[in-house]
Amino acid sequence: MATLEGCRCRGASGRTNNSILYSILKSDSLATAEEQQQQQQLQHLFHKTSTSSATAAPAASLQELRQQACSCGSTRRRGVLRSPQVTCKAASAVLVKTLRFVKNVPCFRELPEDDQLMLIRSGWAPLLVLGLAQDRVDFETTETVEPSMLQRILTGLPDRQSEEAPAGQSRGAAGVSVLDIEAIRAFLKKCWSVDISTKEYAYLKGAVLFNPDVEGLRCIHYIQSLRREAHQALNEHVRLIHREDTTRFAKLLIALSMLRAISPLVVAQLFFRPVIGTVNIEEVLMEMFYGK
Repeated sequence: MATLEGCRCRGASGRTNNSILYSILKSDSLATAEEQQQQQQLQHLFHKTSTSSATAAPAASLQELRQQACSCGSTRRRGVLRSPQVTCKAASAVLVKTLRFVKNVPCFRELPEDDQLMLIRSGWAPLLVLGLAQDRVDFETTETVEPSMLQRILTGLPDRQSEEAPAGQSRGAAGVSVLDIEAIRAFLKKCWSVDISTKEYAYLKGAVLFNPDVEGLRCIHYIQSLRREAHQALNEHVRLIHREDTTRFAKLLIALSMLRAISPLVVAQLFFRPVIGTVNIEEVLMEMFYGK
């Protein structure tokens, strides 16, 4: 197994048991006394960031523009959480646990800080959804029908981005695409149908966290070796524990591919926007992780 000796990043050392297998399993089993503090910090940061974001709406992303550009006379099927307070609280708890997991992986913390930042930005959303699956966090949604852009223009309705939520309605009432919600649900159901174990979840998290496809990484070859080792460790575990199920490893890889298709924007809008409004989730993550 690859150790930190194979990396020329800062902090590399020759300590034993620093393989991806050891690091990830150790990280996923830790339960620190700081977890409740981090949960409170998360709520505080959400409140602070949402307040500062109220004066400057972010530019619409390409995905949002595509969602707005629906065909003439059509309506878009969108969904909102049925119990946003409950679901968002559960998602926040999973986010805290996800950051704790990342912090406690030694070979991650010994990467250059630039690489850490890029991997967190790339991986927070899939890691969160993976955590929702592991903690069996289910959620219900209800559909809303939103007028198309053309209908808004013809009827004089305000644009969705500038619309204020009606009284008694949450700030996330506009919802997200039903197709995006179904993609998240399909992934959760896939994980639950396979009945993924704690060790398998840990290896999957390693494969998600160490993503060599992120542009601009300095230690790309080392990160490639860590992902490869996570896949190998997962395969060996499956072959040892589930010898009779020759398709289990393939099923887990399919779940990974489904996870990578889930948009971070959708995750933020569905699980956090209903209670905190428009917020730059990456800024919140950086402040929680590095205290910036």
